[in-house]
Amino acid sequence: MTSARNSQLPRLRTKLPGPEAKKVVQEDARYISPSYTRSYPLVAKRGRGALVEDVDGNTFLDFSAGIAVVATGHCHPKVVRAIQRQAADLIHMSGTDFYYPGLSALAHKLSEIAPGSGPKRVYFGNSGTEAIEAAMKLARIYTGRDKFIAFTGAFHGRTLGALSLTASRPTQRRGFSPLVPGVTHIPYAYCYRCAYNLKPADCGMYCARVIEEQLFRTYLPSDEVAAIFVEPIQGEGGYIVPPPEFLQELRRICDRHGILLVADEVQCGFGRTGKMWACDYSGVVPDILCVAKGIASGMPLGAAISRAEIMNWPPGAHASTFGGNPVSIAAALATIELLEDKYIQQAARMGEHLLKRLSDWPKRHPLVGDIRGKGLMVGIELVKDRSTKEFATEERDQWVRMAFEEGLLLLGCGLSTLRLMPPLAISRPQIDFAVDVLDRCLTRIEQKRSGR
Repeated sequence: MTSARNSQLPRLRTKLPGPEAKKVVQEDARYISPSYTRSYPLVAKRGRGALVEDVDGNTFLDFSAGIAVVATGHCHPKVVRAIQRQAADLIHMSGTDFYYPGLSALAHKLSEIAPGSGPKRVYFGNSGTEAIEAAMKLARIYTGRDKFIAFTGAFHGRTLGALSLTASRPTQRRGFSPLVPGVTHIPYAYCYRCAYNLKPADCGMYCARVIEEQLFRTYLPSDEVAAIFVEPIQGEGGYIVPPPEFLQELRRICDRHGILLVADEVQCGFGRTGKMWACDYSGVVPDILCVAKGIASGMPLGAAISRAEIMNWPPGAHASTFGGNPVSIAAALATIELLEDKYIQQAARMGEHLLKRLSDWPKRHPLVGDIRGKGLMVGIELVKDRSTKEFATEERDQWVRMAFEEGLLLLGCGLSTLRLMPPLAISRPQIDFAVDVLDRCLTRIEQKRSGR
C-alpha cells in the first residue's frame, strides 16, 4: 500500500518524455507560436496540490506553481467549488458596461488588504501586464507628466507599454522598437552584484539616491516624471531581495518630487513572501499597486489598486471586456480567504524551513554564489567562480533539466539563478524531497566540472 507521505511525492512511470507526451510536443511544434519558452517537455494533464500528472501518468512535484500563480495549490477544492458555482450562474457580463456583485465585492476586499489607509479604487484586467499598462496610463493622466523610471533586470510584461519598462532580457525587446518613449532605466539594488561596487553597509542606498544625484541633476527633469515602477522583490531579474532602505528611499524621492511610486507585486504579492505584500517588509505604501498571478489560483485576473483620488479618470478612459470576469472573481475571493486563513502563515513557516535547509550550501557547493529570498520566493544563484562571480548559466539550465528527470519542476530566472516558488500549500516532506533532489543533481554537476 502506498503511504500518505509517498502519495504526495513524485512517481515516474516512463522515460521522459513518455510516448503520449512526445505526440503532444510534436503537435505543439507544428501549431503553437515558437515565441513560447519551454525548458523541458512536461505535458501536464491534471494537478492536485503541489503535484502535477502528465499525459503518461508520471507525477511531478511542482516548484514553479505555474510561474507563481497557483498560490493555494493546483485545483484547491474550495477554489474549484467557487468556480463551479459561479460558472453555473453567470460566466460573463462585462464589468465595463454592467454591474454585478462580485466585481465590487472583490474591489472592496482588495481595498481593505492593500497597503495604506484611506479610500482606494480598483481597475480589473486579465493579467499582470494589463495591470502595468493601466498603471502607466493612470500615472500619466493623474500627474500630467509623461516620463517613467524603471530598473535594469525588471520584468513588467511584454505588451508595448509594459515592455518599455521591462529590462530583463534583450530577446524580449529585440525587433519591437520603437517602444513607449520617456523611460529611463537605472540599476536595481542587486547587492550581490552592486553596479556601483559598493557594500550594503556603506552605500547609503546610492542605487536609489542616484535618481536625484545624477538623473535629476543632468538630463531628466524631475517635474516630467510621472512614476517610478519597481518590483519590491525582483522576479525574472533573479529573485533579488533589496534592503528595506531601497524602497524607503524611493518613497522619499517620490514624495519630494510629486512622483507616483508604483509597486509591481505581480509575482511577489499575495502571500508568496510570507506576508500579504512584499512591500510590507519595508513598510512602504505605494501609490499604485499592481497585482495578478496568485490572485485567483490560476484563473486569469489582474488588478491595479490606487488611492481613490488617483484613480479618478473619466468614463471610457480605460476598460477591459473580460477584466474582472465573474468566474475569475469567484476564484479570487476564495483564494484570498484561504491565504488569510492559513497559507500566508504556511508560506512563512515553509520558507523558513527551506532557507534553513539551504543555509550551508555556499560552504558545500562551489557553484553556489548566493542564496536569497523571503517566504516561498527563494533564489539560488550559481557562479562559475566566486571571486569573479561569472554567471553559470549553462550549469543552471542543466540543473533544471536534471531535476525534471527526477520528478521536480523548476524554472530559472536572471542569468544563472534557480527560483523556488512552490504553491503556498507545500508541505515539509515535499520541501525536503525537493532540496534532496537539488542537492544530488548539483553535486553531480560539480563533480563533472572537477573531472571526478
